[in-house]
Amino acid sequence: MSWLYGDWTAIGGVCGKTLLLTLTALAGLRLAPRRAIAELRISDFVVAVAVGAIIGRSATATGTSFVLGFAALATLLLVHAGLSRLRFLPALRRLMDHPVEILVRDGNIYRSVLRKCRLTEDDLHAALRQKGVYSLDEVRLVLYESKGGFTVVRRTDTAGELLPLPGPEHGDADR
Repeated sequence: MSWLYGDWTAIGGVCGKTLLLTLTALAGLRLAPRRAIAELRISDFVVAVAVGAIIGRSATATGTSFVLGFAALATLLLVHAGLSRLRFLPALRRLMDHPVEILVRDGNIYRSVLRKCRLTEDDLHAALRQKGVYSLDEVRLVLYESKGGFTVVRRTDTAGELLPLPGPEHGDADR
């Protein structure tokens, strides 16, 4: 029956390591920049998955000590913090973040930009419907944000400082 419950002392060690590693991850992530789950960048997502993998792997591996798991977590969180700060350098930001793309301008779909972003017209139409838009005639701009979300600017919306329009028009604008 040892296959069912294992070694009771090992179970205590797993629980202790899991608790300590989880507390370490929570403390480290608490010190990291604040982001909402829906606003995760790809680097944030990778770190979240890696933290879970380190905790799970280190906690259950009998040959892995808490200190080894702690070292892996601390290294990961320090690298993440460093990368977050490097995003303030324009050259590195361009490498780390996708640019905002214009998918629709004045009701015209830029199909080449859709392809570049690996989106279909059905993806675009679904996003518009979710934003309460049912006709392209209502749309001045649809922006595909760097984190993957859609921003819809209606013809009735006024432009402001939060709506920088990227350079000259691009893409093929055919319906």
